[in-house]
Amino acid sequence: MSSKIRKQIYIEPRQENLLKAIAQQTGVSEAEIIRQAIDLHLSEITVTQTNLAAWEAEMKFIEEIKTRPVQPGGRDWQRADLYER
Repeated sequence: MSSKIRKQIYIEPRQENLLKAIAQQTGVSEAEIIRQAIDLHLSEITVTQTNLAAWEAEMKFIEEIKTRPVQPGGRDWQRADLYER
């Protein structure tokens, strides 16, 4: 038997009833049903990978923008003007 880690969880009464019924019908232990349900659920979850190189390039770009000199004359529009277009 492979080693297992003990976890204690709380479930709803309806989940308890379903778990017991499934265990009885299938002849599989409640613990095994829970393990299978966890495996099934986790197999459907995809974890997005963070592209650290892209974030580093973005941070470098932002730092470069912050060091640019201020343009003479500034802008001649207000944010509210954009909504009128």
